[in-house]
Amino acid sequence: MTSSSGASRRQVLAVAAAAATAPLLAAAPAEAKPKQPKTWDLTILGTSDTHGNVYNWDYYKDAEFDDSKHNDVGVAKLATLVNQIRAERKGRATLVLDAGDTIQGTPLATYYAKQEPITSTGETHPMARAMNILKYDAVTLGNHEFNYGLPLLATWIEQLGFPALAANALNAKTGKPAFLPYVIKEVKLGGHGAPKLRVGILGLTNPGVAIWDKGNVEGRLVFADMVATAAKWVPEMRRRGADLVVISAHGGDSGTSSYGPELPNENPTALIAEQVPGIDAILFGHAHNEVPEKFVTNLTTGERVLTSEPSKWGQRLTRMDFTLTREKGRWRVTAKSATTLNTNTVVEDPAVLAAVRGQHTKTVEYVNRVVAQSSVELSAAESRYKDTPILDFINHVQTEVVTEALAGGEYAGLPVLSIAAPFSRTAVFPQGDVRIRDVAGLYVYDNTLEAVVLTGAEVKAYLEYSAKYFVTLPAGAPVNPETISDPAVPDYNYDVFSGVDYDIDIAKPVGQRITRLVLAGTDTPVAADARFVVAVNNYRRSGGGNFPGIVKPQVYNAQQEIRQLLIDWAQAKGVIDPADFFVPNWKLVRDGVPVF
Repeated sequence: MTSSSGASRRQVLAVAAAAATAPLLAAAPAEAKPKQPKTWDLTILGTSDTHGNVYNWDYYKDAEFDDSKHNDVGVAKLATLVNQIRAERKGRATLVLDAGDTIQGTPLATYYAKQEPITSTGETHPMARAMNILKYDAVTLGNHEFNYGLPLLATWIEQLGFPALAANALNAKTGKPAFLPYVIKEVKLGGHGAPKLRVGILGLTNPGVAIWDKGNVEGRLVFADMVATAAKWVPEMRRRGADLVVISAHGGDSGTSSYGPELPNENPTALIAEQVPGIDAILFGHAHNEVPEKFVTNLTTGERVLTSEPSKWGQRLTRMDFTLTREKGRWRVTAKSATTLNTNTVVEDPAVLAAVRGQHTKTVEYVNRVVAQSSVELSAAESRYKDTPILDFINHVQTEVVTEALAGGEYAGLPVLSIAAPFSRTAVFPQGDVRIRDVAGLYVYDNTLEAVVLTGAEVKAYLEYSAKYFVTLPAGAPVNPETISDPAVPDYNYDVFSGVDYDIDIAKPVGQRITRLVLAGTDTPVAADARFVVAVNNYRRSGGGNFPGIVKPQVYNAQQEIRQLLIDWAQAKGVIDPADFFVPNWKLVRDGVPVF
């Protein structure tokens, strides 16, 4: 009985326990979380507009680079950040791209294009040395890559250990791509046995090259619209197996152009993202802005395209991060984000410094050569709103060169005017020794000198266009030199003339500001049908800035670099004295009363 009774009791307890737990067991499947799909990640690092900066060095000041925000510059700084992220992600896929404007912008880059050109010496370009240390996966050609001609560009590309892309730069005769349009990189997302991802990288250069470097590319290359080119190649890349498509574009995202509507859009990145389906992300440059992360919705698919721009000169590094899953044998991006990293948080990479040290040292020695003595200190600080001797120095040299070149010819009897822009607010010729770096700091672009013939009416129209640089300030309103210009108009798109006298009335609306325009040193108004030879740089004469009337046949074009002409003039004279060239001929006024 005891045994049988104990067994029965145990059975009852078991049944009761089962009954008590039954609801919990029944509810368990409802509370169980579905199995999460496995994810992988990819990081893409991006640079742009490094402009010949390797060391964190200001060649114009012969000192470590610094600015008001304490930014640093140079590929050596970028390399440290890249190496840190690669180490952090060891075993996981990381790609490094560049969006162009690489081989122009510092005396270092100029030296190996002009003084000891790599096409003649066989020397490896400093930007090739530095970037090869970084082991980029691809670089896009920027517009400044074409500044020194196609042979030097070809030599630089040959020296790179990675592809250079420009899908919309086409052979003028065949219409076919003149450079590699894209690459598809196969990367492993993780360690042993991890799946592979095929990343398509399309490079788009800036169509403004056709204007800005017309002399180097006309008849050889044509530049197709960046949006149309993306629409052509993105589907092709997808057909060829690209799981992820990234564009490296040398064009900003404003949707506007500095040269007007004559050519395809200069800054179409947002338009590309909106109009071309199938793009996951765009690394872009050209505008020199910092855009850490910006999403643009594609109008066809509704997908959000990730875009980012890493400022300029190596001051920032873009980091894009992607999370991916595999569904039915296909990759899908489930998350993406971007940010920019400040290079002033790290030291320079010693391997990059070592690779370029000899070239850097040679450049420093070159720019520190004394070319002349200045009788007084000359500063460009006020050149935007006052007639200054240092800007007249440029105009005087340009006028002298063109006048001598045209002597005895068809245009010898015409007055020679000259145009210059205040490229730098910090340029100074110190009293005493003036060095090459001082002159280079005044004229920071590799422009060449040309000349055209303008009528008096065209000169006035040109000056009216230039005068839009200034905001409208009624008479009596306070004047602040720091805010006197329209922030939408860069300093390099404000030109001053020598050879005529004129007033700019900033109280009047744009288009009605040139209230006095007379022949130099007289009260005689410039006649609309008067004819002048005008000395001008090749950028402006080709249409840069969209100034009216200036795009016409040259009467002078000896392919002489303006910076070198300034250096040669200073060396020949030995002394830079404003008494030899300063002629105050323009001023800002309000209702006829000088502003300064």
